Amino acid sequence: MRAGAHELRLQLAAHPLAYPVVRVLGRLGPAVRVPGLGVVVNEASAAREVLTDTATFRSGGGTEADLWTPVFGPSMLVNMDGPEHRAMRRKLAEFFTPAYVRLLIDTACTEPLARVAEALRAGRPVDVVRTTKIVAGAVTSALVGFTVTGSTAEREAAYLRLTGQATAIIGLVKLGRLSLGAAQVARARAIVAEIGTSTSLAWEKGDETTAVGRMRSFGLTEAEARGLASAFLIAGTETITSLLPRMVAVLHDHGELAGVAAACRAGDTGPVDAAIHETARLITPAPIILRNAVRPGRIAGVAVRAGDRVVLSTLNCARAHGGFDLARTHPPELRRLWFGAGPHFCLGYPLAMAEVHALLGTLAGCGELRITARRAAPGVLFPAYRRLEVSRA
Repeated sequence: MRAGAHELRLQLAAHPLAYPVVRVLGRLGPAVRVPGLGVVVNEASAAREVLTDTATFRSGGGTEADLWTPVFGPSMLVNMDGPEHRAMRRKLAEFFTPAYVRLLIDTACTEPLARVAEALRAGRPVDVVRTTKIVAGAVTSALVGFTVTGSTAEREAAYLRLTGQATAIIGLVKLGRLSLGAAQVARARAIVAEIGTSTSLAWEKGDETTAVGRMRSFGLTEAEARGLASAFLIAGTETITSLLPRMVAVLHDHGELAGVAAACRAGDTGPVDAAIHETARLITPAPIILRNAVRPGRIAGVAVRAGDRVVLSTLNCARAHGGFDLARTHPPELRRLWFGAGPHFCLGYPLAMAEVHALLGTLAGCGELRITARRAAPGVLFPAYRRLEVSRA
């Protein structure tokens, strides 16, 4: 099977109708008005202009804010705009320092990644999807104040349960419906109730060695800490679970995994960084970002009215720059667009990259790998593997 066919299979398993439609819209120009949907943006520089023009384009009104605010409250960052958003970002400007990210990764990931390395070196296969879920669950548990104890099997089960809760909430979202019904909101609230209680308890204790206690020391209220923890739960598990196994698969399928792994073992960070950026471009972990126009404007020559929904197809923006090529230099307008831009650029980006480096570094340290089994996840919001098994070659 051609390398690109595996990614196409993931996209079609997740969105058998929407994916072909989105790709067709990408051929209609940098921006196009679609009745009933809004203005779809397919060109990176135009998308970046929208994301950085916060006077014209906001996150409320038919966007992610309508999805999450009824469940998690108004303080998730991703559903905030204006002075409140700027104030909270200022409070958190130094939250993910390199030293704190390193501490989080070392604390949460060292043990599970050591078990992965041990299994591969012993000749046993490893499911990269399950491993990523355990790592993401461990990191997210620390961020939301969720205490996990017990045996190795019990802790892994708890981490998998946490990522499963995020999957269940994300699974309520459908591309064709950008709000949740009352029953869905009630179900989502029930799922996160335990996590919210843990966050509140951690906030009350105020232990600055914990992530939630650190939020309090940075000036966040209890409601803001709960909102931010909710954002970490959603963004910190589903996007990483989608992204990381696909990165491994894309590098393997294009014959680049062995070379990148060798560079990683040699301490040459250049090829590793290039591999991460180029595979992320091809995969596009956040394939769509939504905005709402609050005043008239123009996007790539298309008139926009107040109240229009703007659909930024970061997938089309990224794919417009061609197929997979590790030698590709990303132009400034494209760089990390799938993590947002301007004041809404992903707060957790440093942590996400640290997780990627930690897992890729572990796999690279185990020698040449080959994919021995894979299965696409059907009907998910973020295209992903259900299983991706690797073994030493």
